[in-house]
Amino acid sequence: MIEMSKEEEGEDAAIEAIKHALKALRKRHLVEEAAHGPAIVALSRPLVYQGLEWKEKAENFEAELQQCYKAQSRLSEQLVVEVAECRAAKTLAQEKESLIEELQKDIGVTREECSQVKLLLEERSKALELVVSENQELRTGFEEMAVKLQEVQAENKMLIDRWLLQKMKDAEQLNEANALLRDMRNQESMSSMQELARLQVDGVVRQFEEGSEYFAESTLPSSCKRRIPAHNGGCAAILFESQSSKLVTGGQDRTVKIWDASTGLLIQTLHECLGSVLDLTITHDNKTVIAASSSNNLYVWDVSTGRISHTLTGHTDKVCAVDVSKVSSRNAVSAAYDRSIKVWDLNRGYCSNTIIFPSNCNAVCIGMDGRTICSGHVDGNLRMWDLQTGKLISEVAAHSLGITSISLSRNGNTVLTSGRDNVHNLFDMRTLEVCGTLRAGGNRMASNWSRSCISPDDNYVAAGSVDGSVHIWSVQKGDIVATLKEHSSPVLCCTWSGVGKPLATSDKNGGICMWM
Repeated sequence: MIEMSKEEEGEDAAIEAIKHALKALRKRHLVEEAAHGPAIVALSRPLVYQGLEWKEKAENFEAELQQCYKAQSRLSEQLVVEVAECRAAKTLAQEKESLIEELQKDIGVTREECSQVKLLLEERSKALELVVSENQELRTGFEEMAVKLQEVQAENKMLIDRWLLQKMKDAEQLNEANALLRDMRNQESMSSMQELARLQVDGVVRQFEEGSEYFAESTLPSSCKRRIPAHNGGCAAILFESQSSKLVTGGQDRTVKIWDASTGLLIQTLHECLGSVLDLTITHDNKTVIAASSSNNLYVWDVSTGRISHTLTGHTDKVCAVDVSKVSSRNAVSAAYDRSIKVWDLNRGYCSNTIIFPSNCNAVCIGMDGRTICSGHVDGNLRMWDLQTGKLISEVAAHSLGITSISLSRNGNTVLTSGRDNVHNLFDMRTLEVCGTLRAGGNRMASNWSRSCISPDDNYVAAGSVDGSVHIWSVQKGDIVATLKEHSSPVLCCTWSGVGKPLATSDKNGGICMWM
């Protein structure tokens, strides 16, 4: 609006200037007429005298008149330009007015939005105040709960102390009961050893005396009677049931299967294992199967139902070896790559003892007396432990490289160890002295858990090789008496039936061969 007023004042000033110029012309015209008065007087004079003077004056008047016309034309042109500029200024002023109206509308909208934002801000401020007050209440409640937690923790600590004290008393009572039980077992063991001594001559059970109905002399296998595609991805653990022709196998497909070795038919499949099966054992009554798994756990199945009765947890790395007591079905022992050996109570499903050692253990077994643990380690040493106390009894450097398997003889007096140095040693369990060493040029262990075995009559040793062959040695001669070739991949495990035949072997492809 201010700019429009300024433009109108300029236009008015231009019009006034033009009017003033016209008045000046009129005045000049009057002055000229007054000046022409003498000329009129001079007309009365003779024309001869006045002609030259009039001519000169007429020329001057014409020149002045032309200048006046020129001035008028310039003023007219200036007036036209001023009028055009005035019209343009009016148009611009109208545009500015419309723009000002739009801006005023925008300002109104913005003011409304600003008022809405103010209202929203007030609501948010109230909500924030409410949240702050609630937070303060929560902090107060948290502090009260923290005080209560401290009180509960103190009470819990007191209860734990009381519980530990009671457990110590129970442990003392249990130790007393175990001492009585050991005394009774010692007496039973003495009587059983006397009976066993009566039934043995140089470690061989007499075939015609009492108690030998399950014994059969092992035959030297020569051919593959049956080949079974048991598992997908490899079979690292196989084991015959006690005094039975049933074969239990475990593989990388996370299943445990029970086969009829005489027909090759699958009898039962045990599921729910969460990792590859690296080792197997079965109780002497054939009712329970235990699998060592790469999932850091052990799985205990009830064979009659096919369901897991216990999942033994506690190891922090893959469990590579497991064995169960030959005396009772209560105690089992496992070894894992967390450098620990654990003793388990199978009735309750918990760990009763843990042995920690710097060298990882690849193989483990429980002695025939049920009180001794034999373990084979990565450092190549064979160690013996007390099952109850976990104390190291003795050890011997058995191999230059890691031990892969441990196998007990039928009478428990001899232990067979196999190592990554491709040597198989026989030790006297009582003295840990080497009583035999077996090796072959083409026999090479396939893995850290390649399992060899000793025949039930203690006359033969069987071990698989990385080239797929199976070598059999005579214990007495110390020489290879047979080389079996049927597998197309490295042989991982060998096991002999407790009744003397057949010999079963498994490979990395999951295949199993029955040798007769």
